[in-house]
Amino acid sequence: MAFREVSVVRLDVKGSRFYAHLYEIDTVSDVVGVRAIHGKIYKKAAHHCYAVICGNTTDSRSDGEVGSPGRVLAEVMGRSNLGSHVLMVSRIFGGIRLGPAGVIRAFREVGTGVVAEYIKTRKRL
Repeated sequence: MAFREVSVVRLDVKGSRFYAHLYEIDTVSDVVGVRAIHGKIYKKAAHHCYAVICGNTTDSRSDGEVGSPGRVLAEVMGRSNLGSHVLMVSRIFGGIRLGPAGVIRAFREVGTGVVAEYIKTRKRL
């Protein structure tokens, strides 16, 4: 397992908290380790959705969340030409249902934010 966190962003929407982390990875199997870490850090999170692009593999998981947010995270990564990365978003439910469109909007916003933060930081180095 060799992965390194490169960016973190938090988004609050109607009481729900979305924690997006971007990691550089060596292999697709690093997702298992990233997921385990998120399970420990965000114990109250109902969903840990992700997208991974590594080599010729693109994969995503929505972890039971409505609206297919894993696919949306994969689109965010694809638009930014990120390879050898996993974008993991953990959501802690805030008591107000956002509906599929609201969930997708939130995941897109937090995913885009964490990638933009990474790109901005990378340019400074």
